[in-house]
Formats: sequence, structure tokens, C-alpha cells
Amino acid sequence: MKVSMQWLGRYVDLTDIKAETLADKLTLAGLEVEGVDPIAQGSNLVIGEVVFCEAHPQSDHLSITKVNVGDEILDIVCGAPNVALGQKVIVAKVGAVLPEITIKASNIKGQASNGMICSLLELGVNPKALSDDQKNGIEVLDASLEVGQEALHALGLDDVILDIKQTPNRSDFNALWSVAYEVGALLDREVKLPWQKDFAQKGSKSDLVIASETAKCPLIYGKKIGQVSIKASPIWMRRDLEAVGMKSINNVVDISNYVMLETGQPLHFYDGAKLPKMEIIVKDGLNESITTLDGSDLPLDVQDIVITSNNQAIGLAGIMGGEDSKIDEQTTSLVIEAAQFSPSQIRHTSRRVNLLTEASQRFVKGLDPQSIIKALDRATELLVEHADAQLIEETVCCGEVSKDLLKVSVHLQHINDLLGTKVSLETAMDIFTRLQFTPVEKDSWIECTIPSTRLDISVAEDLIEEVGRFIGYADLKGSLPLMPTTQGSYDARQAMRQRLRQHSVGFGLNEVITYSLVHEDKTKMGVYPLENPASLLSPLSEERRFIRNNLLASMLETVAYNQAHKIKDFGIFEVSNLNTIAVNQERYAFVLSGQVERSIWQKQVYPYDYYAAKGIVERLLSELGVNLSRVRFENNEASTFFHPLRSAIVKIDNKIFGVIGEIHPKLAKAQDVSNVVMGELIIEQLLSMKLAKVRFTPVNKMPAVVRDIALVVDEAIQVSEIEKVIKAVSKDRIQSVQIFDVYQGDKVETGKKSIALKIVYQANDHTLSEEEITQLYTNTIEACKKGLNAQLRIA
Repeated sequence: MKVSMQWLGRYVDLTDIKAETLADKLTLAGLEVEGVDPIAQGSNLVIGEVVFCEAHPQSDHLSITKVNVGDEILDIVCGAPNVALGQKVIVAKVGAVLPEITIKASNIKGQASNGMICSLLELGVNPKALSDDQKNGIEVLDASLEVGQEALHALGLDDVILDIKQTPNRSDFNALWSVAYEVGALLDREVKLPWQKDFAQKGSKSDLVIASETAKCPLIYGKKIGQVSIKASPIWMRRDLEAVGMKSINNVVDISNYVMLETGQPLHFYDGAKLPKMEIIVKDGLNESITTLDGSDLPLDVQDIVITSNNQAIGLAGIMGGEDSKIDEQTTSLVIEAAQFSPSQIRHTSRRVNLLTEASQRFVKGLDPQSIIKALDRATELLVEHADAQLIEETVCCGEVSKDLLKVSVHLQHINDLLGTKVSLETAMDIFTRLQFTPVEKDSWIECTIPSTRLDISVAEDLIEEVGRFIGYADLKGSLPLMPTTQGSYDARQAMRQRLRQHSVGFGLNEVITYSLVHEDKTKMGVYPLENPASLLSPLSEERRFIRNNLLASMLETVAYNQAHKIKDFGIFEVSNLNTIAVNQERYAFVLSGQVERSIWQKQVYPYDYYAAKGIVERLLSELGVNLSRVRFENNEASTFFHPLRSAIVKIDNKIFGVIGEIHPKLAKAQDVSNVVMGELIIEQLLSMKLAKVRFTPVNKMPAVVRDIALVVDEAIQVSEIEKVIKAVSKDRIQSVQIFDVYQGDKVETGKKSIALKIVYQANDHTLSEEEITQLYTNTIEACKKGLNAQLRIA
């Protein structure tokens, strides 16, 4: 926000305050001033009149002039192409110090020169504010200026501009009136604003129709002025606008810009005669194009907020008006529109059409809900004074301005506890009074009524921050808080993550952190992707629009990158939260690529396969306290993400826990990867389960007996079912059951398979006798026959 010291000085007395001093006070109060820039610089500058001018006899571009500066007539050789007799000009006398030169008496090609006729560019005026003629020649002044007076003051160029960096929470600093209140509070001085309250409420009955057909515009006001005069703006208004970087156009357009800078509320003025119909209706959902004031032809998106009249687009709401209804020299009547629009939609549209205007910046930051009334009052007043406004009709509105003011309370002790200070009640009350918060105190509780401009104040801590700002952050003394000694520890989720990381590193895997923003396509693939993935309103690109709803789709990008760089053999894992609007779910995923090398010397190399993935899952669950008897691995034939015959759905207590296996060949080709085994597990399920503690038992010193058994069963029966039946025979004497062979062929009937198992029998307290072993073996066979309809295979 650029702030003119002279303009600001009309609202709060700054006669004894230097710009640098005010900049320091604002910066120390948390509102950083990034620049203190004079509009023009130079000493010993006066207004002069050219009383003689002729071409230099020895030069084709120099002129010999005599310039009356009031107390003397100076001989000056001038090189400007536009110097002429009778002009009022800016004269730098001998000894004048300009930004890039000090003026000295000299002799130029035989002619004495005792000064310099100046251009504004030579005085350091911003080139962006100057026309080409002003840049290429001297500044020709108004003929009414008095000769001999100090030039910068006479021209209004003795102003200084403060460039104030706006913090995200202080949207009120988009309005000069709010800046005035802040400065008045810091300096403890009265603020006088040129606002005639309810001035715009006057007027005859209006035929103007105002409406909003979209929730993105909850409030819009309109006012018809039947007669105005288009002419140049008063000089003070032109100077104020040019000082902050706005070019003067005409009195009416300048008034709209002037009021926006004062109040922070953008206004738009339409030529009443050019409106298709005496109505302004705000809509969205239009699919056409609009030509804006700068001549750009912009296609509309259905989400854009559009100002219409008679179903024709006449303005891109909150950004720029339309070319067809602009104010020009032939304008004789006006329609004023003042509204409040959805900040997020204005931001989105502004970025889409690449138009960042003064108006859009203010809508995006958020507006004072009562600024519409202030802006209409001020604009109507200025139009009457400087545009001869007549035939003024009553204000028409759609929606209602909220006049309720927020009340926030804070206790004095809370202020001192949080700031570590000893602020008195009188000091706190004084600060809140200077901030226009109308404080009321009772039993050390201070209740403040927050002005509608201060959208950043909503809780007690905001009031405490205001006290801290006014005391001065530099004067706040550091103090250590008193707290009970506590021992830090992980919560259940953090502990689970840590254990998963430790065990995964033990398997030789490396942790990766992949990007959580993905393309929409990746939200439709993967392991049980969460429904309704959240999307960003303004993504950097379509590739990063959605928040991911599964892990493996992201991790495959890492696999493809590594394999493309000739890194074929590796294992990676990731632990992360997946989030949608309704669900927060912890997941763990791993990818195994290529093969693992156990021993270079012995040339022991094992390719990663389904069984490696299964081993990782079983080991993880065992270490986390899940009894493997609760775990099942079921066929995953319908998957398009995993190989249908080399993958499995993992279940715990018949609830889906995840999927593991080889990548589907079609997906591997599409992702440009090969030899990949992977898995994704829903860790959230473990967090809701009661897990057993890992227990340590002494090594069993009793001898073990091994028996092999071959069973013929239906081919649909899984090994896990056989293992479960056998272990149920004697939980304390059957130590393990391991499969070592599966056979289907000529010696086994169709629909059957032969499973060969190794069973280890061992007691904890004695050596098993032959009779006990035989009985256990017999019971095992009987249990399999009864529970599985199995037959003992003889040959």
C-alpha cells in the first residue's frame, strides 16, 4: 500500500512528523514500511518564466534563453526541444542539488549559463508516471503559477510516499482511512475523516433494478445519478492519485479510484446511457466472452462472477468493467455499483485471466462489511462537488449490510501473563481507546467493541497482540514460563510409525517421502483408494490438483525414476496419512524391485517375489503383536493393479488389512517399470485393535520330534486352513507346521492336491514318549480327515 504523507496529513495532523519517523513507528508496531520515497528531489528550485528564447548560433539543438525567476533574470542555455518563449518552467539555480547533478555556472559554446530548466525526470519523478513528451523535454507549467515561488511546493511535488508492506491479516490497510486511524492511535492524535454520513441516502424514487442471482455476491448496492459533467479533476485530486501511482483520467473516473483508495471499497461507474437496460444483475454460469476496459477479449468460465444488464455481460465482477459501458467524454449520467464478492472466486478468476487489479486485490484480501455505505456516501458527495451531479436517485440494494459489531473481552491478568509485562489497567484502556475499540472495564475485564474495519480481531489474544504492538515489541522483556516437568513420549500413532520405520530399515528398505499432490488419474488406481479425494481450488498445475488417496500410485513414480537411472535392485517404504474431507487414515506401503544380494562372495542372490512381500508382512505383524493365526492371505484374482495369480488380499480377523503381490503386467508397462513386488497396508486398523505385547520365553531344552505327513485335500483348501486344524490338536505340544511340497498330477485325482507338511512335536516340561508321539500323530490325521475331509497319501 502506497501512502502519500500529504494526503494522510489531511486526516491526521502530521505537521511536526517526518516521514522517516512515522515509518519507524509503523514498522515497530508490526506494519513494515519498505520504502520512504520522495516524489521529487532538489534544492534551490523555483518557478520561472521564459522571457527570451532563440536558437544557439553554434548548435542545432541548443537554445539561448532568459528566464525571470522573480528576483532576477537568469541566462540559461537549454537543450530541450520544446522550450519556448512565454513558458512557465522549473528552474534550478546555481548551487541546486538534483538527484544526479549539482548545478554550477558554466559557459556553453561561448554563452553563459547560470542555471538549468528542468524536466520532471531530472527531479527524480517516477518515469512510469510521465508521458513520453514529459520524458523527452522540459516540464511546461500552468500559466497561472506565480514566478519566484518554491517549485516543488507549488507543484505538489514536495510529498513523500510510504510503501507499507501489508501483512496477510491486516486487510484494513487497503484503505487510507484505516491507515489514518492506525497513525492517529500511534501518535495519540485526533482523526478527522471527510465522511458525511448517509449522504448517499438522499434522492428521488429510482427505476434502477439491482439483484444478485449467485451466492458469491451476497450484497450489492446501486445508485443512479441522472446528470454529471465530465471534466478534468481538481488539481489536489490529480496530485494525490499520481502520487500513489494512478494516472488521472477525468473527474468521474478519478472519483471512483479516489474513494476506493480512501475507503478500501472498490466502486464501478457505468455510463447510464450505455446500459442495455436500467438494471444490474450479478450472475455466474455464463459461457461467453467479455471485452474489458483495457480492450482485452476474455472468455468467461461458468464459475466467474459477472455483472449483467439485460442478460448481457457488462463487467467482470471485482476485476474490471466492460468496454461497452465505460465512462467517456460524452457521458452525462451514471450508475454506481458497489458490492461484496466471494474472495476465493475473485482470486481464482483473477489468476485465470491474468488480471491483478487494485479492485481485485482488495476483494481477495477481504472488505469491511460496512465499507459499501461509506464509499457510496463519499462518492456521491464528491460527484456533487466536482462533477455537478444532479437528478440523484435513492440508493437501491440487494442484501443487507451487517451493522452488528463484534465484542471481544480480555482480562488484564491474561494480557500480562501472555506478554510477560506489568501493564496497568489505565494503559490498556488508553491503548484500546486510541484504537477506537470503545473499551468498557469491569473487575479487570475489558470488553471491546471491534470496528467493522478490523477483520483481524476476533479473540482475546488478538487484543493482547494490539497491546504488545503499542508497548513496542522491542520493549517486551523475555521471561521463561513456569510449567510442570513432564516426560515426553510418543502417542499410539507416533509409536506405530516409529516401529514400522525401525523394522522396515531392518529389512533393508529405504524410507521415501513422495509428493502428496497428484493428478486425478492416480486417485482412481492403487490399493483401496479413499472415496471423494479432496482437490485444491487453485493448484499450481493439473498434475498436482488432488490430495492423494493411496500410497502406491505415488511410489511407482519413484520406482520408475530409479529404474530409468539404471538402479534396478532396491527396496523402499513409506508411512503416511491419507486425508479426505471425511476420512483420516494411516497407511504403510513398500515396493521391492529386482533382487536382493545376500553374499557377493558366495554369489547368493535372491529375486524379490510374492513370498518376500508375504514374509515382510508376517514379520511386521508378528513384531507389532498380531498373532499370525488371525491373519489370512486370500486370492486377489480381480485386481487390475496387482498380478491376478501372484498377489493376495491380507485380512486380519476377516477384515481387509491390505494387498501384496507382483505388479500387474499392463500397469508395469504403463508405468514403465519391471520386476516390482509391492504392498499397501491399512495401519489404521492396527491402531484400533488390541495388540498383544511381544513376550520372550526361554529356549525349550526338551528334544523335538519331526514327523512328515502328506495329505490329499480339495484344491480349494488353503494351507493356512490345514495349519490351523493341525495346531488345534495340541497348542502346547505342536510347535510348528511347515509346508515343503505341493503336488497335482497323475497320482492325485482331478480336483485334489497333495500337501506335504513337516510337523514338529515338543513338550515344554518333559521328553515326549513314543506313545505320546504316536497318539499326537494319530490325532493329527483324524483331525484333518474330520475337519478337512483329507486323506492320508500313501504313495
